[in-house]
Amino acid sequence: MRSRSRRELATERAQTRILVVEDDFLIGLQTVAALADAGFNVIGTATTAEEAIALAKAQRPSLAVMDVRLASERDGIDAARELFKELGIRCIFATAHDDPHTRRRAEPYAPLGWLAKPYTMASLVTSVVDALSQLD
Repeated sequence: MRSRSRRELATERAQTRILVVEDDFLIGLQTVAALADAGFNVIGTATTAEEAIALAKAQRPSLAVMDVRLASERDGIDAARELFKELGIRCIFATAHDDPHTRRRAEPYAPLGWLAKPYTMASLVTSVVDALSQLD
């Protein structure tokens, strides 16, 4: 198998559509900036499960970076369930809620990874790259 050139990798990243679901404005802003700086196509940011689902239906992202606690009654696992079951979209959970109970709730929706807050933007980008390798 031949290794891909930098140009091929950059093109692949630019074609990767990512939805950010985060209700903390500053963390959302940092997440979008880090992913965009890494060459990914961020399709938008949602702060609620309802916004995430609507954006995903309209924009069809490759994956979502999902917080568990959101600014609505429905949480990120509810959103992940609907994204996975209705659209086949999988998530990386980037959250402070990384306990065994939360992971068990999310497991049926095939998470691509877990990133415990606080995390670095470099670890976020690495998690996205690792998740994409699982989708290939």
